[in-house]
Amino acid sequence: MLQEESDLSLIIAQIVQKLKGSNLYSQLERQAWASLQRPEIKLESLKEDIKEFFKISGWEKKLQNAVYSELSVFPLPSHPAAPPEHLKEPLVYMRKAQGSWEKRILKSLNSMCTELSIPLARKRPVGEQKELLNKWNEMGTDEPDLSLFRPVYAPKDFLEVLINLRNPNYENGDSLSFRTHLGLIQVPLKVKDIPELKECFVELGLNIGQLGIDDSTQVPPELFENEHVRIGQKVLAEQDSAAAQQYIRQGSPTALRAELWALILNISSQPEDVLYYEQLKTNVIQHDLLVDSLIYKDVKLTASNDDYYFVFEDYLYQVLLCFSRDTSVLSHFAYNSASPPKSYIRGKLGLEEYAVFYPPNGVIPFHGFSMYVAPLCFLYHEPSKLYQIFREMYVRFFFRLHSISSHPSGIVSLCLLFETLLQTYLPQLFYHLREIGAQPLRISFKWMVRAFSGYLATDQLLLLWDRILGYNSLEILAVLLNSGRKKSAVYWTPNLIQQNKEVEVCKEEPIMMGHGI
Repeated sequence: MLQEESDLSLIIAQIVQKLKGSNLYSQLERQAWASLQRPEIKLESLKEDIKEFFKISGWEKKLQNAVYSELSVFPLPSHPAAPPEHLKEPLVYMRKAQGSWEKRILKSLNSMCTELSIPLARKRPVGEQKELLNKWNEMGTDEPDLSLFRPVYAPKDFLEVLINLRNPNYENGDSLSFRTHLGLIQVPLKVKDIPELKECFVELGLNIGQLGIDDSTQVPPELFENEHVRIGQKVLAEQDSAAAQQYIRQGSPTALRAELWALILNISSQPEDVLYYEQLKTNVIQHDLLVDSLIYKDVKLTASNDDYYFVFEDYLYQVLLCFSRDTSVLSHFAYNSASPPKSYIRGKLGLEEYAVFYPPNGVIPFHGFSMYVAPLCFLYHEPSKLYQIFREMYVRFFFRLHSISSHPSGIVSLCLLFETLLQTYLPQLFYHLREIGAQPLRISFKWMVRAFSGYLATDQLLLLWDRILGYNSLEILAVLLNSGRKKSAVYWTPNLIQQNKEVEVCKEEPIMMGHGI
């Protein structure tokens, strides 16, 4: 009991400390001072009167949303005496594996830099700056020669690292249940079974209405859709992040999705946010980074060739180039098993006082990285708002899909959960795929790493991402909800509770099966 109170006090103190550095804190402070001039504020009941003023004026709700947002990304509780690296990743062998993987990535990046005789960063000449500024909204029309550039790594390279991951404590004495796991992932992590998943994703039960199923043309709208939209409008009117997160577990109406996501992520386009985006844009204009070419290359290889997303090519360049310069992204490494790469000023190699993070946000893009942004372009058309939403989605969710960790939403756990459920509840399919040399994880890994972006139709993908936000978890990627309609079948899943066992194996598109959890 005392330990729980101590943990709670520590969490509260850390959240208060973080909020003190936010713009919201200064706004609350200004509002508190301004309220002193109001006649209803009495000196003898000052504290209660100011609280009441915050409640009536809506500032209390904004503070609650900010606290809720911080709790959503707060690291899992750990022992007070645990060293800082335990907050990033508690298992030593996972930390070592991540460190080795980062060295491989940096070696690949440095090799490219040396081979092409291109610096990691340079200041653009004035003429080049003007040219880039003039075509900022038409960067998709530019055709730079990227033939010599290659992605630093692709999902299949990352999968090979995960396949070779081992816990040294299990080399000689692994348990019977673990020996019977015949999948590619051979690390003993605790993942949920079907009863636990049913308890966790209770709103996805067959007795609860779902957008994507119960709003189809065969179902009269008055049975579910109209009421669900009405509730969504009420949630938006209340501006309550927690209520929005609960609501969106059943899917979001298309017309309300952009506002609901922004509410859940606590994103509001304030003038200072637009100014910050413009500062990032200025940094892009002034300096050229090697990773810029990797971003160009990735967009050309992926989104530009996608029937849904090629029209957003300009937006993708703008958002990703600004993202690479955003040092605020570095804060997520406090709870990310990865560490931001370091570079040194020329001639000062090894001297820590001359070390800088490279790229400035600490994130080296890989093949398919731009697909994290592409679906958001359907929802947000104002660049600074689109940028804020993507950045928040990344530091909450997407970073876990390309870093090695034991977190339940980490890619290792997702792969293990996928394989365990498939082997346990659909053994015939699992063994058949193994027999023909098509390991299920090799087929589905690239889908999970991209959170299915580029593999599902956009309307279906956004319904899936609704659930990711609603449950604040990526586990739904391993056991995905299905629309239950053949003509609009959406998500890959060994969705093992239902009786429909029809399966069509295909190496390019997600497999369809099941009706729901």
